[in-house]
Amino acid sequence: MQKCSVLGSVFSAMETCKRCFLLSLAFLMVFFENLGTNVVFGFNGNYKHHSPHFSTIQGIYDMKDVEDDGWQMVETKWNQFIVNGQPYYVNGFNTYWLMVMAADQSTRGKVSEVFQQASSVGLTVCRTWAFNDGQWRALQKSPSVYDEEVFKALDFVVSEAKKYKIRLILCLVNNWDAYGGKPQYVKWGKAAGLNLTSDDEFFSHPTLRSYYKAHVKAVLNRVNTSTNITYKDDPTIFAWELMNEPRCTSDPSGDTLQSWIAEMAVYVKSLDAKHLVEIGVEGFYGPSAPARAQFNPNSFATQVGTDFIRNHQTLGVDFASVHIYADSWISQTISDAHLQFTTTWMEAHIEDAEKYLGMPVIFAEFGVSSKDPGYNSSFRDALISTVYKTVLNSTKKGGSGAGSLLWQLFPEGMDNMDDGYAIVLAKSPSTLNLISLHSSKLAIFNSMCSWKCHWGCKKKNALETIIYHDDL
Repeated sequence: MQKCSVLGSVFSAMETCKRCFLLSLAFLMVFFENLGTNVVFGFNGNYKHHSPHFSTIQGIYDMKDVEDDGWQMVETKWNQFIVNGQPYYVNGFNTYWLMVMAADQSTRGKVSEVFQQASSVGLTVCRTWAFNDGQWRALQKSPSVYDEEVFKALDFVVSEAKKYKIRLILCLVNNWDAYGGKPQYVKWGKAAGLNLTSDDEFFSHPTLRSYYKAHVKAVLNRVNTSTNITYKDDPTIFAWELMNEPRCTSDPSGDTLQSWIAEMAVYVKSLDAKHLVEIGVEGFYGPSAPARAQFNPNSFATQVGTDFIRNHQTLGVDFASVHIYADSWISQTISDAHLQFTTTWMEAHIEDAEKYLGMPVIFAEFGVSSKDPGYNSSFRDALISTVYKTVLNSTKKGGSGAGSLLWQLFPEGMDNMDDGYAIVLAKSPSTLNLISLHSSKLAIFNSMCSWKCHWGCKKKNALETIIYHDDL
């Protein structure tokens, strides 16, 4: 890369605004100083830094100051997320257990630890559970009966996320039995005397729908005891997710689940018109789009009651979610076919989001298990790189690929919670570098011009070499 030509191109784009100039200058200083090193976003492996600032030039430009100025609600404008008029592309992560760990003072520090580590590599969004139904450290002990101490733990999670400039996607219920979920609601219904024969009646029975709505209302109207801000007014919350990986296999037509989505999306919006809403589906194509079924990972995927395009055309749904688990859906044994599937799967959904939905899409879970036959850390890095490159290929065209969330980020000392997918940054320097580099690229996109430019401003060509250089 020619330094002179890059600098000339960059400075030709600086007429946009002083803010753009400063961040570009900051990036270039870090780039030239740290080229060939492992330091990006101030992360040097020992977790000393507490915010994603450019450590070498704090006096010139501090990311924390910028984020404080722009800590407003995330919105959508056609196929982009925006915050305060700026594009908001997402590099994020999942850590589902934050609330239950925060409920015990002896483990609460793990919440701060994972946020600090995530912030240090530029991760800006965390997806986590705002439910725990009838289980160990339950938030909801029975319908509409809450453990106040666990709710205070969720308050802590929200307030701590803000401290580290991380926004939260809060999921409201699980399709699976972990942390209660759909099966627990059915158990509650049976205990109340309802004649229920399937867990899928969660979606259709009026009483179970009312249980879910009551939980939604309790969470959205919660006044945070740490900040005194009502959840539905807090910009720290990126979005509400209706359900983690909803499936309704008893009705492969998709009608039952579609009815539930339509009712609940509108209900959430009736309580909170400020925040974004997403469904939480895995992205499988259903009967409404038979031509797209070729992209499903297997034939079973068409029979689980979800229908990606139809589901996301629902009133009240603001952006699309997709999960990526080739090792669960195709074969457990690691192979290059997993990477090929990942690229094709992502490109298909980005195309759908642009062509049929007119909304952003986030790849809200992706990862590979260390328990898979043939697993090694190099393959995990290859998978992460594949996801990041596919997102950037969309980003550079102003497309709908709006971000991705790793499954899942862990601090050290949490081995008992590891499902095989945990990424511990302190033990994974190559993965740390991939994450940090991707964060730095997205940070440039998020700062260079307002949405009004819509990729018409000069910054696209000016920083193209920097942002897309694979070796940067």
